Amino acid sequence: QVQLVESGGGLVQAGTSLRLSCAASGRTFSRYIMGWFRQAPGKERTFIAAISRSGGSTIYADSVKGRFTISRDTAKNMVFLQMNSLKPEDTAVYFCAASDSYYLPSSRNLYDYWGQGTQVTVSS
Repeated sequence: QVQLVESGGGLVQAGTSLRLSCAASGRTFSRYIMGWFRQAPGKERTFIAAISRSGGSTIYADSVKGRFTISRDTAKNMVFLQMNSLKPEDTAVYFCAASDSYYLPSSRNLYDYWGQGTQVTVSS
């Protein structure tokens, strides 16, 4: 089992950057694909990015491609989301998640463990 705790959220202005972190506890962090999702008020939780177990493969939602970068540090049991050129529409609660899937999933149904989320608010 994996416990996930996100941090790094906050209130920022449009055009600036923010880096989210997700700390994972448990002995088997390296066996999981890691992903980031977000949920805006009144909307469904949507996929942002995922990274393979080795860190060698990544996928992104079109809405963040070229602006956001997912990475992981397996030695430290951490996964990160670097967010650049933030827009007001990026405002949401951001969640870290772990998947035991064979491939990089974008469906939230394929993620087994979730953090409690961190709020990101982007002002115009």
